[in-house]
Amino acid sequence: MSKQIENTDPSKNLWGIDLGGTKIEGVILKSAQDPQVLFRTRVPTEADQGYEHICQQVKKLVDMMEQEIGYKPSKIGIGTPGVHDPKLGTMKNCNTVSMNGKPMKSDLQNILGTKIEMANDADCFALAETQLGVVKEQFPDARVVFGVIMGTGVGGGIVVDGKAIIGLQGIAGEWGHNFLDESGGPCYCGKSGCVEKVIAGPALEQYYFKETGNKKSLKDIVALAESKRDPTAQRTMMRLVEFFGTALSVIINILDPDVIVIGGGVGNIDLLYDRGRDAVKSKVFNHTLDTPIVKPILGDSAGVFGAAFLVNY
Repeated sequence: MSKQIENTDPSKNLWGIDLGGTKIEGVILKSAQDPQVLFRTRVPTEADQGYEHICQQVKKLVDMMEQEIGYKPSKIGIGTPGVHDPKLGTMKNCNTVSMNGKPMKSDLQNILGTKIEMANDADCFALAETQLGVVKEQFPDARVVFGVIMGTGVGGGIVVDGKAIIGLQGIAGEWGHNFLDESGGPCYCGKSGCVEKVIAGPALEQYYFKETGNKKSLKDIVALAESKRDPTAQRTMMRLVEFFGTALSVIINILDPDVIVIGGGVGNIDLLYDRGRDAVKSKVFNHTLDTPIVKPILGDSAGVFGAAFLVNY
């Protein structure tokens, strides 16, 4: 714990854990009103050693946090790379596949001896940027926030009045598996043409490869498009822009959020914030587009900070 921060009321501390595929990170914040970092550390996930080992790694991390701060809280927030099904009590849609079908929330509550609040990484991203990040700084009166992660996949999280909306089945915000265009092809979810299969990073790379026979990273494709030396790279970016506009206009038509925050590697492409915004505007069910579409500011801190704020309910 930092010696410069006086922890006057431990009962107000927020404990969060970000459970990732390669690392598990923990943080203790002073309070929701004064979210200074008291302690932050991480351990490797070692997911290849199986589900039980992952749970023990979480316990190892919590033990380290308890040893540092001198107590264990009554509640810990955990962000996961998948969804906890509220009805079945088991995990689903996890890219760490050993977690799927497992009662992880109840298992961790038993192992840790404390209550767990659980949400997926996109929910935690949206919550963090609302409570600590760009929304708090630039749009403090925003009530409804949609947080987008566009990277190797496409995910989303909804925050209303400072709280993540998980949904009846735990899938609120999962716009990445709405149908977008048949050209996206089969998706691992069992459908075809999902948003994720059209505008996620690998989908854009695959489109370029199909058109040219050349395998290039998204970063290289973006650079080629910006140089105006590669018509196929430019078409790839225009494909992203147009389908981004279609997919995001659906979210705005349904939620009409006060602000949208775009995270993930694809979210770094500047084109999304001018021509992409124009594409959204052309398809939204309104004569104007007043919705701010902005980049996040917390970087890879968002997951663990958002997890900590899950306990502030």
